[in-house]
Amino acid sequence: MPSLKEEELKNILPKDGPTVEEVKKYLEKYNDEFIVIKCGGSILVDPNLFKIFIEDVVVLNRLGFNPIIVHGGGKRISKKLGELNIQSNFIKGLRVTDKDTISIVEDVLIEFNKEIVNALNNQSCETRRITSKEYNIITVKPESEELGFVGTPTNIKGNVLKEIIKVNEVPVIAPLGLDKNNQTFNINADTVAGAIAKELKARRLIIISDVEGVLGDEKKLIPEINSIQAKKMINNEIISGGMIPKINNCLDVAKNGVKAVCIIDGRKNHSILFELLSDKGSGTLIRE
Repeated sequence: MPSLKEEELKNILPKDGPTVEEVKKYLEKYNDEFIVIKCGGSILVDPNLFKIFIEDVVVLNRLGFNPIIVHGGGKRISKKLGELNIQSNFIKGLRVTDKDTISIVEDVLIEFNKEIVNALNNQSCETRRITSKEYNIITVKPESEELGFVGTPTNIKGNVLKEIIKVNEVPVIAPLGLDKNNQTFNINADTVAGAIAKELKARRLIIISDVEGVLGDEKKLIPEINSIQAKKMINNEIISGGMIPKINNCLDVAKNGVKAVCIIDGRKNHSILFELLSDKGSGTLIRE
């Protein structure tokens, strides 16, 4: 990574983001490391938050980091299925996906992938679309019979990702994969991001959602937790509901070669930059 002068940093960083002094401290830390970013929630439906998210990815790219984006699209899929009067059923937070539904899910996610890629390209950030139709890197097996075409990753083509990153392109990955018969499967985006982070032994997996992070007693944000604390909080029902699979996925990733996983609030201004490049962070850091 070329060392950036103070003036160059001023030109790259947003005025309302972390200060140049703070950023300088962290530049070396992520030198040549992979940063996997999973975006979901409001970021994907609120135009203003989406714009800031795109700006943050562009900043990371210009600083010489290696961001890899995995996007969700659940809200858009639900909206599209609703328009077509197709009822969605969920089992443990995963959408039951039959033959008709999977083609709609695939279309929505590929279309969405295109939008993210175009938004980055418009900011002169080179990208590579990765979907079930182009550059597929994910092989899957069915998650369970009752879920239909919902898959679990069995293999990630890490070398393909490394080649893309080598030429300074940002991979933008849809949560879709193919089985051995080239059948498309829908995959939970957190699971995809976790599998990619593990495969690349990423420095960070950042999960952006609509929560502040992990909340403890009295609903106060916990800046950092490890697996022992997390398990205790699950047993005491401080962590509950949909947060449990999220945390378990984070712990699995942190145990398998990824230095830390962060859950951050995408509704906050420049939350990615504050998490990576400032002292205070912007969510909860989860270590083994």
